[in-house]
Amino acid sequence: MIFVLLACTTPEPEALDTSWTLVWSDTFDGDAGAPPDPAVWVPDVGGDGWGNDQLEYDTDRVENAALDGSGHLRITALREDYEGRSYTSARLTTHGTKTFGYGRLEADLKLPEGAGLWPAFWMLGANFDEVGWPACGEIDVMEAKGEEADVTYATVHGPGYSGAGGYGDHYRLRDASFAGGYHTFAVDVDPDHLAFWMDDTRVMTVRPGDLAGDWVFDDERFLLLNLAVGGTFVDEPDADTVFPAVLEVDAVRAYERTQPAP
Repeated sequence: MIFVLLACTTPEPEALDTSWTLVWSDTFDGDAGAPPDPAVWVPDVGGDGWGNDQLEYDTDRVENAALDGSGHLRITALREDYEGRSYTSARLTTHGTKTFGYGRLEADLKLPEGAGLWPAFWMLGANFDEVGWPACGEIDVMEAKGEEADVTYATVHGPGYSGAGGYGDHYRLRDASFAGGYHTFAVDVDPDHLAFWMDDTRVMTVRPGDLAGDWVFDDERFLLLNLAVGGTFVDEPDADTVFPAVLEVDAVRAYERTQPAP
């Protein structure tokens, strides 16, 4: 999850690619206050800014990531003094528990709004520990700035196109906020392209020739869900930013193709 330089084309609605078979999902069923399935979701704990000057300390506490008892995961950012930071939140990953190859990965999300809030649904190559970033590849399926509650971003990073040089695009709602309800954010990962979706709109398609460096998206990857506070991508929280702030997750799903990509 890194600050990016974005292309600024306007995506157009089109027929959603439906040639998929569901192979895994998490619908976050369980008792209110329980942590997400520890066999799948592992908290990244720390407060060093994660390379982006983030302001929060990410914990493994249920105060920051827990089920709501109604089939949702709530990742909650709090304004509180904790381990030398003024905010807490959570950063959940499937690193070491579950990886995904070619196919579709999607999440149904309701986003928070308010200056300084940075929700994200993203992926890193499973070889992260061996080759590091950006050689492992990063796929940001959805990032948002709380101060721009009607816009979400899709971006990829790799060697030669990382950080501010990431390749990406955005989607803007008309007369609505992403805090107003759930939306489905997805990426189709195929050998020759990545296609990003917001509900039934293709936000961006990326092919090897579009990138300023090597294509690094053919290997297995793991998922991340987090709600950052502050950092290089967003403003700092202000007096109007409401805490607790919550990223709500209704479901995360993985699919494999049942027929070739169109």
